[in-house]
Amino acid sequence: MSDLEAQKPQDRLAALEALLFVHGEPLTLNKIMAVLGVEKEELDALLARLKEELLRGDRGLQLISDREKVQLATKPEFNPILESFVKEEISEDLTPASLEALSIIAYLGPISKAKLEYLRGVNSSVILRTLTIRGLIERFADPEHPATFLYRPTFDLMKHLGVQEKGNLPDYEKFQELLKVFEPQSQEGQPQAPVPASAPVPMPPERPAEEAQ
Repeated sequence: MSDLEAQKPQDRLAALEALLFVHGEPLTLNKIMAVLGVEKEELDALLARLKEELLRGDRGLQLISDREKVQLATKPEFNPILESFVKEEISEDLTPASLEALSIIAYLGPISKAKLEYLRGVNSSVILRTLTIRGLIERFADPEHPATFLYRPTFDLMKHLGVQEKGNLPDYEKFQELLKVFEPQSQEGQPQAPVPASAPVPMPPERPAEEAQ
């Protein structure tokens, strides 16, 4: 039995909200039922409750759903604020947190959002969006799990770093050898270990996507 399955019924609403927040992308109802250990009837009740609570004026998120998937999203009235924030983020230099995420994607990509956040220990939705808009990373559907996206460095990033392929990144082979130590855990379904803190962090230009246009 998973930790979420062992939770009290009154805690499952909070668990549902946390799950949707961390996933970031549309999540299938079947997946939610499997993770939370609930039946369809109970999940429908939890979604209805969560949707009602989010409709309150003091909440910034809303629940978007169709017959098969649900997702947390920001409310339309906050679009001007968020648009201004995103523009400011794009115009500024990359933060240490962005460089950390970019380094992990460069060395370990393709990588899922969930695994990236597991390695970093924090939600990475805004950083992933910023790096994508800048043209430093790209996402694509996971061939093995179509409902999940994977992230990898773009050709533009490699070009501006002056490398022809990932294998030419600084000390790439060294860190790949270190990662093999954790392969048994990975095969058991556990995320691989993060790139060691000493790994060289790629230092791309501020906005290569604009320069490439």
